Amino acid sequence: MNKIGIVGGSALYEIPGLEIGKNIRVKTPFGRPSDEFSIGKLAGREVVFLARHGRRHHILPSEVNYRANMYAFKALGVGRVFSISAVGSLTEKVRPLDVLLVDQFIDRTSRGQNMTFFGEGIVAHVPFADPVCKELRETIYEANRHLDVEIHNGGTYVNMEGPAFSTKAESFLYKSWGADVIGMTNLWEARLAREAGICYATVAMITDYDCWYEVLDVEAVSVEMIMGNLRKNTEIAKELIRNTVAALPEEPSCECRNALKHAILTPKDAVPRETLKKLKPIIEGFM
Repeated sequence: MNKIGIVGGSALYEIPGLEIGKNIRVKTPFGRPSDEFSIGKLAGREVVFLARHGRRHHILPSEVNYRANMYAFKALGVGRVFSISAVGSLTEKVRPLDVLLVDQFIDRTSRGQNMTFFGEGIVAHVPFADPVCKELRETIYEANRHLDVEIHNGGTYVNMEGPAFSTKAESFLYKSWGADVIGMTNLWEARLAREAGICYATVAMITDYDCWYEVLDVEAVSVEMIMGNLRKNTEIAKELIRNTVAALPEEPSCECRNALKHAILTPKDAVPRETLKKLKPIIEGFM
């Protein structure tokens, strides 16, 4: 489980020094992942890339098959995943073109019942007080703090449903909670990674201030603004990925891989055979 997974846009595949060896489709019991997985070498390490919204960006945030994506990473032998994600800022100190390494999430979606590997005869409750891997987050920070970009080490991500952006009332509400950024995807990746025993971290690339900032006579969030900053952020993200992959230790020393150690409550002989078969890559060694 030494492969390193990277989730983001297809433009990230164009990192200098990245050698893609093959592109493969992975079948999962949870349906089809977002796209093919690109497996290659970067900085001497084996990496696995996935375009979260598909290479042609045709999948809405609410349509992403998060379970299939994370299950496939696990089946491919990926032990660590970091996600490159565009977000809006909810605070003046986190500015467009900054980077924020998320350490907490707030769920504002209605999809929780479909965002777990468990059910169908097996119950598990993983610890999620600290939803990202601290070791992975700190490695990302230390490997990139020299970059000519402001990197905020820690912050709270509000996961909204989308695909529309927030109303002003919602934006001011999230700001009043002390949240730092807002996006539409990463909470479910983090939760499923934890269930799968995969280290996970979110690299939030700030594209804009959310619409609360209009009150200060600054242009409100627009698609044009976001896309322009997204292109600039992509270049930063490429360097950040390369630096992080090179800096990661061969083996993690955190406990993410043992998240299921005391989490599964159902005796093995009570779990339907089909469920055991389906979840084998996830539960193997814990039942």
